[in-house]
Amino acid sequence: MNRITIANKQFEIFLDKDMIQKRIRLLGVQLNVDYEGKRPLIVGVLNGSFLFMADLVKELNINCEIAFMRLQSYEGTKTTGKIKELIGLPENIKGRDIIIVEDIVDTGLTISHILKTIREQQPSSVTVCSLLLKPMALKHEVPELGYVGFEIPDDFVVGYGLDYDGLGRNSNDIYKAV
Repeated sequence: MNRITIANKQFEIFLDKDMIQKRIRLLGVQLNVDYEGKRPLIVGVLNGSFLFMADLVKELNINCEIAFMRLQSYEGTKTTGKIKELIGLPENIKGRDIIIVEDIVDTGLTISHILKTIREQQPSSVTVCSLLLKPMALKHEVPELGYVGFEIPDDFVVGYGLDYDGLGRNSNDIYKAV
């Protein structure tokens, strides 16, 4: 499908599933090399990262553990500018190597909040792996952003875990608003 409609909003294809999967394989190779001999804790940021994280960890042959966080900062297509933590870190991460898996980094507000929370627990290292990055929308520096699938323009996107008012996450492709 080249176009979809979600809640009366039109979207057109932006990244197809083959492009997404090829890039995830490359990210997996990078992580396997960089974390060889280590046992990182991979922290998925729900809800948006669930498809990306599932496909990414299938590409890893390193020993790793998985945990999740859930935060909320969006209403519709706009960020509220406030972070609400719905599910926090489930365990002590002091001295651990942490890989945060995000669906998208746009303003950097959410990931900055997560990084602050994680740094307070004194991990050995922390890095961010994001499927998408909107460099033109960044308002907060994210020096820990070590792995990026795709840099995209400041368009609203949906699919492959990303939603519009809770809908559209179940697409294998990523679409942008028309």
